[in-house]
Formats: sequence, structure tokens, C-alpha cells
Amino acid sequence: MKTILIILTFISISDHANEPDLKAVRTFMYQIDGLDQPKAIERLANSSYDLLVVEPTATTRDNATFDMKGMVAKLHAGKPGRIVLAYVDAGQAERFRGYWAKDWQPPTKDHKGQPDFILTSDPDGWHDDFPVAYWDKRWQEIMASGPRSEVRQVMQAGFDGLYLDWIDGYSDEAIAAEAKRQKINPASAMVDFIGTIRKAAREVNPHAIIIAQNAAYLIDEDARYTDVIDGIGFEDTWFGGKANTPWGKPKGGDIPNRDKDESSTARRVRQYQKYLKANKPVFTIDYCLKPENAKRVYEASRAAGFVPLVTQVSLSRMTETPAP
Repeated sequence: MKTILIILTFISISDHANEPDLKAVRTFMYQIDGLDQPKAIERLANSSYDLLVVEPTATTRDNATFDMKGMVAKLHAGKPGRIVLAYVDAGQAERFRGYWAKDWQPPTKDHKGQPDFILTSDPDGWHDDFPVAYWDKRWQEIMASGPRSEVRQVMQAGFDGLYLDWIDGYSDEAIAAEAKRQKINPASAMVDFIGTIRKAAREVNPHAIIIAQNAAYLIDEDARYTDVIDGIGFEDTWFGGKANTPWGKPKGGDIPNRDKDESSTARRVRQYQKYLKANKPVFTIDYCLKPENAKRVYEASRAAGFVPLVTQVSLSRMTETPAP
């Protein structure tokens, strides 16, 4: 009996030691384009960032043979203890992904896409991205619950977890209208969906980390939200950029947040504090080319207790305005 107890204790300690510590992260980098370019992975691997959020790349149709597992191994090897998360656009169907079948069609101004869970075009103007009825079982099977889902593919490559985009889709007008028509609560359905993703990820890696992007007010809509995420990231708190702007072009950043309502910088910062109080690390992503704007963001974000990154909206390189 004593021997068994000693073994179980050792397993418990060892298992806990392997768990990534998201709260220890002080710097992070976010790149979801250009990873198939020469030396892109090496530059990230050799950087000093504690956390990397990267495009899996192999899940895109044109890069199906990309060595996703090899990329993750290099990124981990570059800095012991580093956390590497896969970017997953959970709330949108992307026409360049491998799951997009030949008979699928994007939506038009007056009609849904094909399949009919594809509801509308991206409201920010991103090409080939289409918000979906994320509660639809067909979409959930593609994204999480199916045996060859996006989540299972990337987690099997060795990622430490997932960085989920378009969680704020629950508040999109077209999605909310479709949810109402189907008698669905869009906020609760989004929390349920993240729970499904989390379950699928943790079936591969019991310590899988889930970070959601944006959706600052979802915590007010459904208190269960903080039960299904480990951290949260927010874009454009101080400065944003225009969609589809190439790296280095002026519209890729430095557009100040001049909102006066709940999207204002002051209101956002106060809202983010709710996540800190729930013991969830908050990461901010702002888009600037000018060093003085970047400096302002780093100082303000850190003063509020957040972990900041200033980069450019294309997210296609490592930032040229690194944290001081």
C-alpha cells in the first residue's frame, strides 16, 4: 500500500510540473501569416518571447504538407518553458482551410452560404472569412467534436493549447438574428461551444490552454465564460489597423480608438479588470508603426496589469516595436 501511495504522489507532482504556467508570461508574440517563408520559424524560435501564438499553417489548403509538428518542436526548443498556442478562427469559416469543400459557397448580400451555417461576410472586411452559426452541429464537428477536427489536428502536433478568434461573433448582428430565429441564446451557445473545444483539446493534452480573443462583455452575459478559458486577449484597445493592410503600410496601425461608448479605451480597460479579478491573465494586442504610440501602449497596458503586444494588423512578421 505504501509503495502505491508513493507512486501516485510522484505521478501527481510530475504531472503538475508539466503544466504550462500562463500567469508567468511577461511577453508574447502573435504571427499568423508568413510562417512558410524562409527563416520565419527560426526567428520566432530564437526570440525571447515567453508565449507564441502562431498560425498552424498545415490546416490551410495550399500548405497541407507543412511540417506543423516540426514547427512546434522548434518553437519549444528555442526557449525552455515557452508556451506555444495555435491560432484557430473558431467563429468563422475560412475559404483557404482544408475543410472548405469544393461545393461550399460563400454567402451573398441576400443569402446564406452553402452549407447554410455560413451566415455572412466578415464585417471588418477580411477576405475569405465568413461568420458561422457556431452552434450548428456540422460546424462543431468540423471544428472540435469530429475525429479529424481542426482542434484535434493542431493539438496532436504538440501545441500547448489554442488561441480562439471570433468569439465576439455572438454579438454580431447577422449571427444574433439567426440565433433569435432558431431560438438560440447566442452568448450561452458561444460559452457551450468553447467548452466543446476545450474538451476536445484536453482529450489530446490534459493541460491544454484556451485563450479567447475579444468578446470583453461575454463575462456579463454568461458567468460560465471564465470556467472555459484560461486567459483572454483583446485587440485595438488603444490603436487599431485596417483589415488586409500589408506589413509596413501606414494603415496597418496607429489608428486611435476614439469610441465613446462601451468600446472606448477607458470602458474597455475597466471591463478587462473583471477577468483579472476572475484570475484570468489579460493580453492586449494593439497595432502601431510609430514607436511613440507603441511606448504609450506598453506603459498603459502594463500599468493596468495586462501583458501587452504592439505589432501590425497583418500579423505577418515579428513586431518591429518590441516591448522595451
